[in-house]
Amino acid sequence: MELTVPEVARRLNRNPETVRRWIREGRLVARKVGTQHVVDEGDLGRLLEQQGEGLPLPAGWARTHSGAPMPDVAAAVRRARAAH
Repeated sequence: MELTVPEVARRLNRNPETVRRWIREGRLVARKVGTQHVVDEGDLGRLLEQQGEGLPLPAGWARTHSGAPMPDVAAAVRRARAAH
């Protein structure tokens, strides 16, 4: 099944412009039909698998005020849950 950019954005709870940026950057595969991009559901699934359960953080959120990388809290929680 193919999804339009607004449909993908609704599924991911993201802004359609964010989805369009991912398409331009090559993070999300899409093809153009007329004036709209459409995304295959399988390609959307691959994006989510590559990103784990989370999606990329905005660039400004990647570091703390001291310049140290932000810890991946969600990954730590997933690891802790898998261990039990």
